Amino acid sequence: MIDYGALIEQLSALTEGVPHPVANLANAAALLWQSLKNINWAGFYLLEGEVLVLGPFQGKPACIEIPMGRGVCGTAAARDCTLVVPDVHAFPGHIACDSASASEIVIPLHRDGRVIGVLDIDSPLRGRFTEEDRAGLEAFAACLERAMK
Repeated sequence: MIDYGALIEQLSALTEGVPHPVANLANAAALLWQSLKNINWAGFYLLEGEVLVLGPFQGKPACIEIPMGRGVCGTAAARDCTLVVPDVHAFPGHIACDSASASEIVIPLHRDGRVIGVLDIDSPLRGRFTEEDRAGLEAFAACLERAMK
């Protein structure tokens, strides 16, 4: 079990007073990578126009651009809601950046009430992400949003 409270405290300590969004995203990706078990990718896509563009991450090389509304990331961004996908191969329009990924969670990031990107975490295990993960990672994303204002 991950202690999301402690994880958020670590993120807050890393980002407090740091005015560099890319640096904050890079440290957040590294923190998730070292803290979460059974994941094979953790990182961010940032919205540029109608396309999500690869941002800081940990894991194998990834897709560079994802159109809004496409794949899990583009769908979460377009709907402005967290998506927990227990089996990515059953998700209509899934974009396979890494064929080893089996499940995924994507949380939209906001600034001034608008989606600016997404936090994306993949796992090689089906059904890896729970409701506890959803709540914890949404709180993690909210902490990151406060640091990126």
